[in-house]
Amino acid sequence: MEFQQRLLMRKIRKTEDHKIGLYKLKKKKEQDSKTEQLLKEGAQVPDKIDVKRKTEVDDAPQPKKRKLNEEETSDNEHIPFDSLNISDHTKKAIAEMGFTHMTEIQSKTVPILLTGKHLVGEAKTGSGKTLAFLIRAVELMYELSFKPRNGTGVIILSPTRELAMQIFGVLKALMKYHSQTQALIIGGANKKLEAEKLFNGVNILVATPGRLLYHMENTKNFNFENVICLIVDEMDKILNIGFMKEMNQIVSLLPKSRQTILFSATTTQQTEALKNLLVKEAIYVSTNVVGIAENIRQRFMICPSEDRLVKLFTFLKQKRKMKIMVFFSSCASVIFHHALFNFLDLEVMCIHGDLKQDKRTRIFFQFCRAEKGILFGTDIVSRGLDFPAVDWIIQYDPPNDIKDYIHRIGRTARGEGSSGNALMMIREEELSFGNVLKKALNDITIFELRLDRILPDIRTTVETLVGRNFKLKSMAKEAFRGYIRSYGSQSSLKSIFDINKLDRKLVARSFGLRFIPDMDGAAAHRTVPNRRERRQKEREDAEYSNKSKENGRRPQHNSEQNGTENLNRPNRKERRRQQFGYRD
Repeated sequence: MEFQQRLLMRKIRKTEDHKIGLYKLKKKKEQDSKTEQLLKEGAQVPDKIDVKRKTEVDDAPQPKKRKLNEEETSDNEHIPFDSLNISDHTKKAIAEMGFTHMTEIQSKTVPILLTGKHLVGEAKTGSGKTLAFLIRAVELMYELSFKPRNGTGVIILSPTRELAMQIFGVLKALMKYHSQTQALIIGGANKKLEAEKLFNGVNILVATPGRLLYHMENTKNFNFENVICLIVDEMDKILNIGFMKEMNQIVSLLPKSRQTILFSATTTQQTEALKNLLVKEAIYVSTNVVGIAENIRQRFMICPSEDRLVKLFTFLKQKRKMKIMVFFSSCASVIFHHALFNFLDLEVMCIHGDLKQDKRTRIFFQFCRAEKGILFGTDIVSRGLDFPAVDWIIQYDPPNDIKDYIHRIGRTARGEGSSGNALMMIREEELSFGNVLKKALNDITIFELRLDRILPDIRTTVETLVGRNFKLKSMAKEAFRGYIRSYGSQSSLKSIFDINKLDRKLVARSFGLRFIPDMDGAAAHRTVPNRRERRQKEREDAEYSNKSKENGRRPQHNSEQNGTENLNRPNRKERRRQQFGYRD
């Protein structure tokens, strides 16, 4: 090929690459605009549903609700928001949100926060602590008359993207009549759009730790020198995810003179270390931390390993007109069961860590607005998220500890006057978990739930589907491996959920597998050469064989030299004699 032709081909390839790059950029902008639109719509999700949902009457006896007299109520309960020394704009927004009186944690913390003191709070899930620290953030910016040119004054950190979006939605509703600016920066969103918002000036910033640290280190026009309040929500979850290193770096970059507000559901050695790092002297406020709402009816269902999938499908089929959340232990398990149940004509949604952010955002708000539906998820949706009117919480895979159990079932019966149901699916060997729950939750009553009938033909259908569909079978194997790894990583409940007592063959049947998958299958699969490597090897073999045909038994690069060597080279019989000492 001549030089001009090669030059022309090079120009054509550059033009094509440029067009492909523009197309990808256009698609990315469309996805980012969809995410922004979903976030704007998400702020309109109601915090409460006024219409009482009709729930099915179960055969199990319901616990009697004890009414408290006025003398028995504490002084901190039923204090109206109007009694607080806050601006009229904030009071008006709170009234439009439907709140009139403060909860226990709000009445104990808001007056202290308004004075500017450091605070460490512990409260059970669904107690209303989000509104407590947001009131302080909004009032602080209002009192100081913060403008966009002043940069960021308040930073609110959240462990998960969904919880950050929920906090941001409440913040937008609370700042309806205020002029200060607010923004949300989370992983998975467009960094350039976030940088533009930070350049224009954001007074109250809601963020996840990883993305906040990225902008603090890489965004030049991000002004965080005027931060006067740092709020960390679900501090124990932030540390469990593994953000301790990021938190240390964030604290080192922020101004030292600031108010620090920490909220945590539980206390561990890591949370104590972070408390000592962030604040030296703080007021400690605690409510009934280890506890759940009284109007949650807790049940368990005995499920042998091979019947777990059948019983879950039967239960969801019977309750498909209700709003249900199902918790799994791994992303792979969520992916497999989501695909399988939609194959079986049972429509379900899913949220897990491997989903792209725009899909996670869309599904999150879709389930919030839905009156009925089924959501499969991991523990990323078990902390702080407020899904309105959830009827059932099902724990298909066991939790790692009692705290995870409490946070999971805390997604139902949120708010005053609401009720919900929680179901734990366990094997007969795991029944001692009920005794641990009773001891930890002050002798609660747990009922056994039995299905009137099951669908035995589902097992055959699932095995056939998994056996014939290669992609579904691969998902099933990964889900099995994820379940075994999670079951073996139990910490405080290791004596109850003992992996040595688990029959892996029966567990494999619950995933539609007839044989036990190899636990190292994923690692072995990665060692197989890809298509490019296989083609390269085929070309090399073909060239070798062609040269061998032309030059004899082996390819010869220098015919003269190789020719003399071949004449003096011993044949195969002589070489074997020299090597092994054969004699005639």
